[in-house]
Amino acid sequence: MATIIKDVDLTIVAENVKPDAKKRVILTKVPIEKGVTYHIYMNSFGQIVLDPQVTIPASELWLFNNPDALASVQRGLSDAAQGKVSKVDLATL
Repeated sequence: MATIIKDVDLTIVAENVKPDAKKRVILTKVPIEKGVTYHIYMNSFGQIVLDPQVTIPASELWLFNNPDALASVQRGLSDAAQGKVSKVDLATL
């Protein structure tokens, strides 16, 4: 199985939380972004890890399946973050 723990610096968010009658645990103190779902993992000690997931539209999957195109987008994002941008007149292209 792939490593799912990306950071071992864990923070206690809530203590002594009990499941309700339907075995649900309410995560009222956990900031959850819109559109996030979770893969749930449990180890032999009963510890539970929620691994946040997001979905992408099928029409955008090609980018993640094309390493050259993805690298190009990542370079562009890196350049933009560093302020390496210029104006382009799209009418002249």
